[in-house]
Amino acid sequence: MGRRPARCYRYQKNRPFPKSRFNRGVPDPKIRSFDLGRKRATCDEFPVCVHLISLEKEQLSSEALEAARVAGNKYITKYGGKDVFHMRVRAHPYHVLRINKMLSCAGAD
Repeated sequence: MGRRPARCYRYQKNRPFPKSRFNRGVPDPKIRSFDLGRKRATCDEFPVCVHLISLEKEQLSSEALEAARVAGNKYITKYGGKDVFHMRVRAHPYHVLRINKMLSCAGAD
């Protein structure tokens, strides 16, 4: 069964439901590395600091964070080089998106 589109879970309707000892059957998040580029460089070595923020209150899945990380890393590496940036993903996927099972094949009714 494939994943449902993210538009189904975009808005926050209820309280957050984090992964805990009460909510055990949750898979690990897709995003693994939160720091990219030249990690040991100081802040003074880079001429520009860029922040990507959202102006709306919405839920982000771990797949969306991983896709944004890969796209940003690929773009900066392509146009700037491998050692000219340090990118940090500050959002962590603590909120578990609970997906209800849906039957959508013949004979489901």
